[in-house]
Amino acid sequence: MLTNNSTQFSALTPDTVLNAIEHTGIRCDGRLLALNSYENRVYQVGTEDGKPVVAKFYRPQRWSDEAILEEHAFVAALAEREIPVVPALVINGQTLHHQGGFRFSLFPRQGGRSPEPGDPETLAWIGRFIGRIHAVGAIERFVQRPALDVASFGEEPSSYLLQSGFIPEDLGTAYESVVRQALDGVRHAFERAGSVKTLRLHGDCHLGNVLWTDQGPHFVDFDDSRTGPAVQDLWMLLSGERAEMELQLGHVLRGYEAFCDFDRRELHLVEALRTLRLIHYAAWLARRWDDPAFPMAFPWFNTQRYWQDRVLELREQIALMDEPPLAPGP
Repeated sequence: MLTNNSTQFSALTPDTVLNAIEHTGIRCDGRLLALNSYENRVYQVGTEDGKPVVAKFYRPQRWSDEAILEEHAFVAALAEREIPVVPALVINGQTLHHQGGFRFSLFPRQGGRSPEPGDPETLAWIGRFIGRIHAVGAIERFVQRPALDVASFGEEPSSYLLQSGFIPEDLGTAYESVVRQALDGVRHAFERAGSVKTLRLHGDCHLGNVLWTDQGPHFVDFDDSRTGPAVQDLWMLLSGERAEMELQLGHVLRGYEAFCDFDRRELHLVEALRTLRLIHYAAWLARRWDDPAFPMAFPWFNTQRYWQDRVLELREQIALMDEPPLAPGP
């Protein structure tokens, strides 16, 4: 993954956005609506033919062109198999465009609402489609996109945080100690799981990236797609107390295993993957803090209370990783 340069987004004015899109041959009608996105900049854009498009302008220097195109190819392969995803539009033979110093892609607008998180049939339906995604994901391997592992999601982000000056001095020792213990717990969880298979994943499959329509779910935003264990795309669908999560997991796997086998040893990784995400997320905010959108959207970040909560959170995760894995409900 390439080094971030947040400040370049300051040059992405409405005129720049519209001019870039018109460079592809699409005629805009001047309507431009910024959508909720922080890693990239995403807009709904009106066109003269009446069909709005969604334009994603990629964060400069985050992914290589080859890694972006690899994501596009994966999503296109899913769409070819009638899996409900939203592939990038092919315009002039390309899905990735360059204009004005920015890289961007265009997508058809896909409406939808949030799914019902506790509904058994909704969870099974989502599970069926994740199973189909994984069946395709296992056919080939990513070459350009990275793997989800302890080094990239835990060791490197925690080292960055400890060296960056973001953590208050009086909490630095506590954070360093607890993150070291947490990463030891993650490694032990991976050891208990053993040699599990990895495959191409959505990578960020929480309910916010699932749009529900009368025809069922649509999966959006494969920007974090990478290689990893299958359970990475399942655990973020779970919430609540342990008993609730076990029931939810049972519903998800009921749908998932209709299309793809699931290795139950991967359940040892649920809390380990959650721990890695928590560490990685804090570092993600720190790395993006020079982007003006981040202090406005996350004003609670980098306060004394924020880092105190992170220390407590990791202590809780250390305890959770010592518990038996979730047992899927009936």
